[in-house]
Amino acid sequence: MSRRGGKSILANFGSFADAKDQDDRQNTDTSKQQMSGPTRSPGRVGAGVIGATQRSLSDLIEQRDRLQAIVEGGGNVELSPNVIEPSPFPDRLADDTEKQFDEFKRSFEEAGQKVPIQVRRHPERDGVYQVVYGHRRWRAAKELGVTLKAVVVELDDSELVVAQGIENGQRQDLTWIERALFVATMDDAGIRTKDIRAALSIDDAELAKMRSVCRAIPRDIIRSIGRAPGVGRPRWLELAAAVAAQGAEGKLRETLSADKVMALASDARFRTILASLKEPLPETKTLTKLYGPSGRELGTIAVTNGVVRIALPTESSADFVEFLVRELPSLVDQFDSMKSDGN
Repeated sequence: MSRRGGKSILANFGSFADAKDQDDRQNTDTSKQQMSGPTRSPGRVGAGVIGATQRSLSDLIEQRDRLQAIVEGGGNVELSPNVIEPSPFPDRLADDTEKQFDEFKRSFEEAGQKVPIQVRRHPERDGVYQVVYGHRRWRAAKELGVTLKAVVVELDDSELVVAQGIENGQRQDLTWIERALFVATMDDAGIRTKDIRAALSIDDAELAKMRSVCRAIPRDIIRSIGRAPGVGRPRWLELAAAVAAQGAEGKLRETLSADKVMALASDARFRTILASLKEPLPETKTLTKLYGPSGRELGTIAVTNGVVRIALPTESSADFVEFLVRELPSLVDQFDSMKSDGN
């Protein structure tokens, strides 16, 4: 079978081959010792933390061997991109511009496809495939109208997401929020927590943080913000906390509805969103209309946290301002007299 260049999804398991050999050697040495007589109390090896580590190592070795057999059982085929669909578990957000993809597509057209993509058979539709990895090559071939070299493998949903996570970690790191969205997608599909952890090589604490952000911030808003490559976990957690505390979903949508905000790069969109939640809340205003003796409306007076603002029609503003300036000192004196009299 023709193998693709670079590391495969199995390369991550390669280090376990050495561990397995070492484990085999240790077993051989143990057998020799047992033949000449036990040197330690049986039952101590494999207990507690050591036992858990050995069992985890055995599980990973078994998974490596099983995936190796799956991939080696596949084969290179030529497929029309029209019978291929994206993975049901999207793990990337769109880039800010199409420039990078256009450059990639031009290179793909000029040099041809050097590396096969990997696909699995659609679980419900005959003759249709789903991308495991190679989405950009699939998209380029589809837009160019050319066939694709592909390796067809048999993977269930859990194996698919693990393969995607491993492969993406090999080629180009996902941003933190893309990884969090990948977790949310897997959760929706009922993927087991242990498989989610394996797909992204994360622990329970990190998984909990990713889930909390995607619960606090609606996913369509996250997608509108974009990949935000310069924004890491602390600031996403800060945004999620602010949204949860303020119930600010409406404000986020209002901010993102502005064309000038959506025209920004993804990192700048995030900064704008976060800054909008740090702005002071609108002050409470008391608005009163002012009327003359004849009942004619003279203007309005607004009181906001001790600040008085008077709005007057242009034609009468100058005279009224002069009157206020002239009469304010006597009004202050009247107020002080009232306070002194206890009124």
